[in-house]
Amino acid sequence: MSTRVTVTGTGTPLLSPDRAGAGCLVSIDDLHLQFDVGRWTMQRLASLDVTPWDLDAIFLTHYHSDHLLGLQEIALTHWTAAFRDDSDWLPVVAPLGHTTAFCDRMLDAWDADLAVRSLHNHREPVPRIDVRGFAVPEAPTEVWSSGDGSVRVLAGPVRHEPVEGAVGYRIETSDGVVAVSGDTLVCDELRPLFTGADVVVVEAMRMDVINERPPHLRYITEYHADTRLIGALCAELEIPTVLLTHMIPAPETPEQKQAFVDEVRSGGFEGELVVCDDLDGAVIADGAVRTSVGSSFPD
Repeated sequence: MSTRVTVTGTGTPLLSPDRAGAGCLVSIDDLHLQFDVGRWTMQRLASLDVTPWDLDAIFLTHYHSDHLLGLQEIALTHWTAAFRDDSDWLPVVAPLGHTTAFCDRMLDAWDADLAVRSLHNHREPVPRIDVRGFAVPEAPTEVWSSGDGSVRVLAGPVRHEPVEGAVGYRIETSDGVVAVSGDTLVCDELRPLFTGADVVVVEAMRMDVINERPPHLRYITEYHADTRLIGALCAELEIPTVLLTHMIPAPETPEQKQAFVDEVRSGGFEGELVVCDDLDGAVIADGAVRTSVGSSFPD
């Protein structure tokens, strides 16, 4: 058994030809859990030979568009290309409020498309998406588990105000623990999500660079994670492996990637650190964590 973590998208709301929108796939053997679904998520999943029908559940961290743009595509493809009316329902697990409201309304604009397709495929024009909302807990709480109970997903609050109800996730498997921060400040709420994790997937911002922008463009520093504080927290919690994603500003050169490394290291973190491109990740197996570049994982 192994647990594989693949960052399916490292991008932000700013368009990049090389970075899909925010997302992370956690695969435990043939069980596939997708966390956030930014633009081009389905193409990245296809690169991993994972189809919408292979997904066992999708988990959403919050309702910002760069984390949701790919959800409609997956939902529509899951229905239009299934070729039968008895396909399994795809669970979408999300915090109650604006995020579940988006899920409930996201296919309204496609009513005519679904209706006309149903004339030909003779299936109910209802994509089989099962939205499962949960109240944001005060501390990490189980929101999903596999049928045999060997995999648990816990959600906990994070700090992304003025966004309401943002969460991060903690995935517990027999191999180890993966934590996915979602979008957040470095805050005390991350501690119970990260503690004991073998792999942490965390967004990162170079505050000094953003603070060089004009004042009206600095507001994003108010709700994203400072590289140096990431380093300090992960060092304190003795996290062995950190994968940086959703990087602001997105690094385009080796020197810019190294700047992210240097800033995280300056916070005290000495473990394995990857400044991710799309499809980079890590695998937990046999009590060890190995990082990987691209979609080719170590055996």
